Amino acid sequence: MSGYVGILVSDPWLQNQFTQVELRSLKTHFMSMRRESGKLTLRDMASRMSRLKVVGENLTEEDRASCIQDLYQNLDEEVDFEFFLKVYLKLHAHASARTGSVAKNSSAFLKTATTTLLHTISESEKASYVAHINNYLGEDDFLKKYLPIDPSTNDLFEIAKDGVLLCKLINVAVAGTIDERAINTKRILNPWERNENHTLCLNSAKAIGCTVVNIGTQDFIEGRRHLVLGLISQIIKIQLLADLNLKKTPQLLELVGDSKDVEELMSLPPEKILLRWMNFLLKKAGYKKIVTNFSSDVKDAEAYGHLLNVLAPEYSNPSTLTVRDPLTRAKLVLEHADRMGCKRYLTAKDIVEGSPNLNLAFVAHIFQHRNGLSTQTKQISFLETLPDDAQISREERAFRFWMNSLGNSTYIDNVFEDLRNGWLLLETLDKVSPGIVNWKVANKPPIKLPFRKVENCNQVVKIGKQLKFSLVNIAGNDIVQGNKKLILAYLWQLMRCNILQLLKNLRFHSHGKEITDVDILRWANTQVSNSGTQSRMNSFKDKSLSDGIFFLELLSAVQPRAVNWSLVTKGVAANADDEKKMNATYIISIARKLGCSIFLLPEDLTEVNQKMILTLTASIMYWYLKQPVDQDKPSGTSDSETISNSTLDDSASESSIEENGNL
Repeated sequence: MSGYVGILVSDPWLQNQFTQVELRSLKTHFMSMRRESGKLTLRDMASRMSRLKVVGENLTEEDRASCIQDLYQNLDEEVDFEFFLKVYLKLHAHASARTGSVAKNSSAFLKTATTTLLHTISESEKASYVAHINNYLGEDDFLKKYLPIDPSTNDLFEIAKDGVLLCKLINVAVAGTIDERAINTKRILNPWERNENHTLCLNSAKAIGCTVVNIGTQDFIEGRRHLVLGLISQIIKIQLLADLNLKKTPQLLELVGDSKDVEELMSLPPEKILLRWMNFLLKKAGYKKIVTNFSSDVKDAEAYGHLLNVLAPEYSNPSTLTVRDPLTRAKLVLEHADRMGCKRYLTAKDIVEGSPNLNLAFVAHIFQHRNGLSTQTKQISFLETLPDDAQISREERAFRFWMNSLGNSTYIDNVFEDLRNGWLLLETLDKVSPGIVNWKVANKPPIKLPFRKVENCNQVVKIGKQLKFSLVNIAGNDIVQGNKKLILAYLWQLMRCNILQLLKNLRFHSHGKEITDVDILRWANTQVSNSGTQSRMNSFKDKSLSDGIFFLELLSAVQPRAVNWSLVTKGVAANADDEKKMNATYIISIARKLGCSIFLLPEDLTEVNQKMILTLTASIMYWYLKQPVDQDKPSGTSDSETISNSTLDDSASESSIEENGNL
C-alpha cells in the first residue's frame, strides 16, 4: 500500500482528511457516479450522491443542489476525484451541522470522516498519553534515547513512525503479547522493516482487544495523528482496566450482595465494574447521586472529592467539598490525588470539561493505586467454588477478539452475555457469508421482548445448518439462555467456516470442491517438505507440535527471512516448558509480523489446542496464497500440489472480512 494515498490524491491537505480505507471507498463511489454518463459535473452531483450515507441520507437532493449552487458558480464544470472530495467534505459538514450527530447506520469509513473537516486531536489527551509513555517506557533499552517525549511537540507521532514504540506499549498493556525478538529495532529501518513493525503492531493490537478496522500500516508511517492517538488511547485503556476482574482483584466480590450477583459482575465490561466500584465507595461516603459516566456526572468534581476522602481521608482538604467553583474544586481533587501518590492523567480543566477518556484513565489509576476494598478471606474463598475452566476462558477470548476485529456495530465484552439477543451473531454471519441473513425478519436491539431474541437466535441456528454446522440439540433458546458450551461450539464452527471460505475464494476456483482441514494439513506439510526439512504434522492435535519447531520451519518455508534461527530453542532441555513457551511466543509474533490476523495464546501451541492450531496453519496458508504468484515462493512449490482439482484464479473475494484478512 506504500504510496497508494499519494497516487489517489496529490493535495497534502486532502491526504490529511482521509484514511486509506476511506479513500478507497470514496474512489469506488466516484468511479460509479462517473460511469453513468462518462463524466461527472457539479450539476450531476446532487442526484448521484444519494447513495452516500450521511450526505445522501441527511440531505435531500434539493438540499444538496442548493448547497452546491451556493458554493460554486459554474455548475457545468467537470469534477475530478480531488474536486469531488472537496465537495463531499463541504456537504458532509453541512449535513453534520444540520443533524448534530452521525447517523447510526453510517458505514465505518464515513463514521471516521464525520468528526470534523479536519481530523483534530485533543492536546490534553496527547499530553496525558505522552506522560504515560515517558513513565512506563522511559527506561526501555531501545527507546530511552528518544524519551522523554516533549508533550508540547509532535515528536510522539515521529517516534511512532517506526512501530517500535507502539509494539513496546502493547507489551506494557498486556505483558508477553509480542516477542520482542520479532521487533525490528535497528536505529534506521528500511521501508520493509518499518512496515513489518506496523503489521506486527496492528495484528497484536487486535489480539488484545483493540478495534483497528479502519487503520492501515501506511497511516502510521505517514503519522496520521488522530489514528495514532486513537490506537494509543485504546492500548493505555486496556492496561489501566486490566485489574478490573475477579481473577486479578478478588476483593471486587465486596461489591455484590450474594452469589447470584457474582455471575452478573463477572459478565460486566471493565468500565461498568469501575463505575460500580466508584458508586459503592461513594455510597459509603454519603454521596447521594449515582455516577453513570465519566463525563457529565463528574464535571463538578464533587464525586471525586467524596471518593478520595473515603479512600485517603488522611490527605483530605475540608475546602474541597465547600468551594463553589468546580474548577477550584477540581484543582483541590488533583492535589489530593498527588498526595496519595496517584499519577495525573488529566488537568482540572479536563475534569470540568468532562473529558471521558481522561476521566476514565484517572479513575482507573486510582483503583489500581488504592481500591479501598476489604480482603476478607471468607469472600475470597468463595471464588474457589466457582467453575474455573481455563479452556473456556481462552476460547471465549479468542472468539470475542476475532468478532470484534470484523467491525461489528457493537463492541463485544463477553460473548456469553453480548450475543444472547442474536443480533451480533447475525451481523457476523452476514460478514462471513454476505447475503445469507434475512434482515426483514431480524429484530434490531434494543430488544425488550424475550421471544424476539429467540427469533433472532432461531435464525442464527437455521443459518448454521445451511452452512453445514454440526448443531445437534442446539436451539435458539440455548443462545438466549447463555449456554456457554453450545455458544462456543457455534462460534468455533463460524470461525472455521470463515477461514475455509477465505481460502476457497482467494486464488482458486475449485469446481465445487470445498477446502477441507485435510487440504490445509497437506499444504503445510508440503511447504515444510519442499524446504528440505524433515518435520511433519500428522494432525492438528499432533503432540510433537508442542515444541513449535514445525511452525518455525513452516514460517521459514513461506518467508525465508522470517525466522532468526539463532533465537530458537529446541524445547528438550531441563527447562523444556519455558523453551517451548518462548518458541510459541516467537511463532505467534512472527506470524503477525508477516500479516496473519490470529487470536491464539502461547499456551494454545504448547498444549496443542487442535482448534487454535488449525486457525494458525490456515492463517499462514491464507497469507502465503495472497502473495504475488512468483514472489518469495520457494522453488518447486505450487498451489496445485497441495490442493487437488483446483485452478488458479487471481480474483479475490471483496468482502470486508477478506480485505482485513481476519482468521
